[in-house]
Amino acid sequence: MSGFVDECNINVRGGDGGAGCVSTRREAHVPLGGPDGGDGGSGGDVWLVADRNVASLLAFRDHPHRRATNGVHGSGAKKHGKRGIDKLVHVPEGTTVYDQDGVVLADLIHQGDRWLAAAGGQGGKGNARFLSNRRRAPSFAEQGEEGEERWLRLELKLMADVALVGFPNVGKSTLISRISAAKPKIANYPFTTLEPNLGVVRNADGDEFVVADIPGLIEGASEGKGLGHQFLRHIERARVLAILIDLTGQGVQPPAAEQERVLLQELGRYRPELMDRPRLIIGSKGDLMEPGGVVEPVVVEPDHDDEREPEAVTSDGVILDVVISAVTGRGLPRAVGLMADAVRHVRVEEPEPETFIVHRPIPEGIKVERSDDGGFRVLGRQAQRAVALSDLTNPEALDHAHAKLRKLGVDQSLAKAGAKEGDLVHIGGLTFTYDIDGI
Repeated sequence: MSGFVDECNINVRGGDGGAGCVSTRREAHVPLGGPDGGDGGSGGDVWLVADRNVASLLAFRDHPHRRATNGVHGSGAKKHGKRGIDKLVHVPEGTTVYDQDGVVLADLIHQGDRWLAAAGGQGGKGNARFLSNRRRAPSFAEQGEEGEERWLRLELKLMADVALVGFPNVGKSTLISRISAAKPKIANYPFTTLEPNLGVVRNADGDEFVVADIPGLIEGASEGKGLGHQFLRHIERARVLAILIDLTGQGVQPPAAEQERVLLQELGRYRPELMDRPRLIIGSKGDLMEPGGVVEPVVVEPDHDDEREPEAVTSDGVILDVVISAVTGRGLPRAVGLMADAVRHVRVEEPEPETFIVHRPIPEGIKVERSDDGGFRVLGRQAQRAVALSDLTNPEALDHAHAKLRKLGVDQSLAKAGAKEGDLVHIGGLTFTYDIDGI
């Protein structure tokens, strides 16, 4: 069973708010002590938190539900209920959050980025909160609000400094196993690697950078062929691309020029901006070249001012920055040095890390839509809170709810939506007939 999961569905639910209490203070020699019902505690929230110590989304594959705890009910003597405990859900850096319609909600890119996935319900107010000059002994309180619940889709895009890109069985896994402590599965057949591998590389100067071994790409990968989309997305955030070209010339892979053409074509079709990323062209399997070789040294002109001097060129014209053999160790120090230099250059030029990006904030306000019975349904947490009372058969409670709805402008919104006298209106657990003279 795979230990790496890069996409999953997750169900998040905020805790329910505790109910407010209906209570009257009773003491000896105090016949009319007044209302003293306490408020209920709000439910806990569910937060998604980027954590560099989490490597994949494996924890959600078989256990997708995450729920915060409920708030505690209020009690007499104005004792407020305890708030529910927040649920922190740790996800890998580079996690993108989608709703079930595929709309991006947030990107959690850096360590510590937090996003509110499901808000807890507000605690209900106790009857002591409704004391006024008109209402001296309120006999109702608010129920706790239900916590928000929804399904989300998480997708991981690896955060790597260098992405190793190449055809299947070109030597990417062997290379990352030689230059880092990563231990990927290695065998002499295509598609040995079915999931990305990460390795931390340290060069002679002490610089560290992360290299990702991306499963082999084939022609048509940008259109999803060979699980192309699942593989390609892990390249999106890499600072540097290392293109590996098989130099064996034994017919296992296309000619070098064809390999380069296909790989760059698929990268460009998937994300055109990838063509602007710094990239290295690395000749792989240098120990298996045919006698006489398929590469020749590059002769650098005296006025050549390129900071990175290519090492060789293939017989069909592919200019190679370095030729390596991950088996014998040929060219590995130079390859690591070139990667480190490219990463260092990009890090210097890139802007300071931004905080996480919220693409779709939680909507506020109210919304009116048609219900299945031909009436109208009022949506919005504020409107639902207005009717979340302990006893809507209580005339005092009903009068209070109507006053709050009028203040929110629900009557005007219903009129704009086309509501007519006698139409049914649903708000949370309350159903009533629309009165054209106002709620």
